[in-house]
Amino acid sequence: MASKMYRSRSNKWFAGVCGGVANYFNIDPKFVRLVCAALILLYGSGLLVYIILAIFIPKEPKR
Repeated sequence: MASKMYRSRSNKWFAGVCGGVANYFNIDPKFVRLVCAALILLYGSGLLVYIILAIFIPKEPKR
């Protein structure tokens, strides 16, 4: 597991939140995106959580 969570610069569609969460937990980003999409479609809360995470999780440092 990574020491700190970052938004991904390379593995992203919108803000890199799902890619960053997947990197942090060392899981497939497709799974994280699927869960996020399901939360958005089923409850609507997923979008709010995604926006909040996009604001508060810093971008991955440039290498």
